[in-house]
Amino acid sequence: MRRLAQIVGFWEGEEGDAVAPLQGEIQHTGPLADAMKHGLGHITRAYGTNPVETDERAAWLWERQRFLVNETRLGIPAIVHEECLTGLNAWKAATLPTPLAWGSAWNPALVEEAAALVGTTMRDLGIHQGLAPVLDVVRDPRWGRTEECIGEDPYLVGEVGTAYVRGLQSAGVDATLKHFVGYSASQGGRNFGPVALGPRTLRDVMLVPFEIAVVDGGARSVMHAYTEIDGLPVATDPDLLTGLLRETWGFDGTVVADYFGVAFLHLLHGVAASHADAAAQALAAGIDVELPTGDAFLAPLKEAVESGAVDVAYVDRAAVRVLTQKARLGLLDADFSGPAPAGIDVDSPNTVTSPGVSRRSRWCSFTTTAFCRSRRATVTEVRHRGRLPSSDPTLTARRHCSGATPL
Repeated sequence: MRRLAQIVGFWEGEEGDAVAPLQGEIQHTGPLADAMKHGLGHITRAYGTNPVETDERAAWLWERQRFLVNETRLGIPAIVHEECLTGLNAWKAATLPTPLAWGSAWNPALVEEAAALVGTTMRDLGIHQGLAPVLDVVRDPRWGRTEECIGEDPYLVGEVGTAYVRGLQSAGVDATLKHFVGYSASQGGRNFGPVALGPRTLRDVMLVPFEIAVVDGGARSVMHAYTEIDGLPVATDPDLLTGLLRETWGFDGTVVADYFGVAFLHLLHGVAASHADAAAQALAAGIDVELPTGDAFLAPLKEAVESGAVDVAYVDRAAVRVLTQKARLGLLDADFSGPAPAGIDVDSPNTVTSPGVSRRSRWCSFTTTAFCRSRRATVTEVRHRGRLPSSDPTLTARRHCSGATPL
C-alpha cells in the first residue's frame, strides 16, 4: 500500500460543488486521515476546492504535511497541486486574463513574467504543481472550453504556452501540460465527444504545442486527455504516453490523470471491465498518478497486483517517477517543522517592481500595452501594403488604444 499511496491524490471536499465531469457519479473515498495512513502522492486543491482564508488553509496544510513526515513509515510529504490557468484558482486570488488574451497579445515574454508571478505565490503557499497551461489547439468555437485555449495556430500555442511553462517553473512550481492530446477536436464541439483525426493532423496540429513545451520548455508534467481518438482512449494508448512522449521526445517527468480519467475507462469509455482493469491499462500505457483521488489505483489495483493480474513492475515504475519528482522539489528533505506561511496576500503588490501596483493591475496594463502594440504593428503592415485608406497608419490603433484602461 505504501507504493500505491505515492501514485494517487486525495481530494478532501470533493462532495461539494462539481468542478469536474461526472464528479457526482464517483464514489467518495472517505476522510483524508484514512488516506494518509500509508503516505500520499498528491493533495488535491487544498486552497481551491472551497472558498477558504489563505492563512487558515495554510495552517491546515502544514498540519497534514507534518503528519505525513512524522506519523507515516516513509515520512514523505505530499505534492500539492492547484489549478492556475488564469492565476491561482483560490479565494481572493487575482484573476488574470484568459489564454485567449495571451494569444491575442502575441507576447510570450509577457506571459512568462505573469506565470512567474503566479508561481511565486503558489510556492509561498506550499503548492508544488500547477495544472496549466492548456495547449489544446482549438478550431471549433462551439467547444465549451475554448476560453481556456490560446488559439488555433499550433506554433502560436506552442510558443506562448511554453513561455507560461518557463515562467511557472522558474518559481519552483511544476507546470502540467494539458490535455494530451486531441481534446479540443471532439466531434460537434461537444466536450468529452469522440475525436476523429488522421495521423497527419494529429502530428502537424495537435501535437506540435506539446512537443515544443516538452523539448524546448522542459515541462515536468503532462495530463492525459479524456478523449478517445479513432476509438482508442488516450489514457490507454502507450504509443502516445510512452512511445512518443518519453521515447521520442525524451520526457522524464510524471504523467497525471485528468480528474477521474482512469475510472472513466470503466464508467464512460467502457473499454475496461472494472476499476482494476482500468488501473492496469492506464499504468501500462504510462499514467503515473491517478487524480484527483485513488478510485482505481488504491483498493482495486492492490487486489489486482496481489492476484497476479497486474505486474507490480508497473507500480514500481510509476512510484519511482513520483519520488523522483518529490526529490527534485525538495520534499524528501522537508519536515514542515516551522510555522505555516501567514499574511500572504494572494493579490499583493509585494512581488512586483512598482510599489503600490497589484499583480492584477500590472498584468492588465501589460496585456493592454501588448495588445495595442500588436494592433499598431498590424495596421502599419496593412498600410504599407496599400490597403488602408488613412494617411496615418496608426490612427485606427490610437483610437482603440489611447484610452485603454486595465480590464
